[in-house]
Amino acid sequence: MSEAVIQALPSAAEGASRLASRLGLSVHTIALHRFPDGELRVTVGPAAQTTIVYASLDQPNEKLLAIMFAAEALRRDAAHRLLLVTPYLCYMRQDAAFHKGEAISQKVVGPLLARSYDRIVTVDAHLHRTKNIKDVFPGSEAEDLSATPAIAEFLRASGLDPSTIVVGPDEESRPWVNDLAGRLGLEYAVACKTRRGDRSVEIAFADPALFLNRPALVVDDIVSSGGTLTACAKSLTAAGAATIDAVITHALFAPELTGEFFRAGIRSVRSTDSVPHPTNAIALDGILSDALRKETGA
Repeated sequence: MSEAVIQALPSAAEGASRLASRLGLSVHTIALHRFPDGELRVTVGPAAQTTIVYASLDQPNEKLLAIMFAAEALRRDAAHRLLLVTPYLCYMRQDAAFHKGEAISQKVVGPLLARSYDRIVTVDAHLHRTKNIKDVFPGSEAEDLSATPAIAEFLRASGLDPSTIVVGPDEESRPWVNDLAGRLGLEYAVACKTRRGDRSVEIAFADPALFLNRPALVVDDIVSSGGTLTACAKSLTAAGAATIDAVITHALFAPELTGEFFRAGIRSVRSTDSVPHPTNAIALDGILSDALRKETGA
């Protein structure tokens, strides 16, 4: 039995292959068969002492079952240590019951994964009231990596106008906007966001004059419906921003929304490859491989 191997869900095969190349590991694509009634049959490749399951958990419901079934098969094949590498981690946003009768999905999904995996590695988990990713996975090791170093490296290489302002769409974005702006030596500003619904938000800036005739770079951890990004772009346009570009960690939005972003004044939308998407431009295999080197001996 080899010391380490990567097993990937089919939707994550490309990212897993890049990661395997960096770590010098072999990679196997997990086979999924759907029966007529929708049930899954999951077939893994040969296990190793340390086996990494690579799966980004966008569109998560079937994928959750697949990685649980995969863990069962790999344990029976004598995998001693199981790691889950999930660049996008699902069901983290619902960490409290906001209305009577609501389920708290984070409290279900976290322990479920912790029972099967010894270590979970993710990127910019969409946490709110839960401050430490380790609290999500009782009994397992867990790390929430920041995509900021990879984003900063990409932007530095692409060239930025030194007068660019890095923009966060809400107060929650302040830590990573501050971090990114510091790495790039740029000024930053954070908007005040008022949410009216899933697709309706209002964005305002304390000092709109700050953006007049200057490039704006909007940075967000997750874009799903696109309402926040669109509202932010409209506010920046009204403030007289010279250009507006957007960088996203997790692009969950339907690709056809890109046209709406352009109409709102956004010149370019680029995302990390945490979720396969037409806007992918920033690879995360560097930060992931750094986190896994001690496990694999690479």
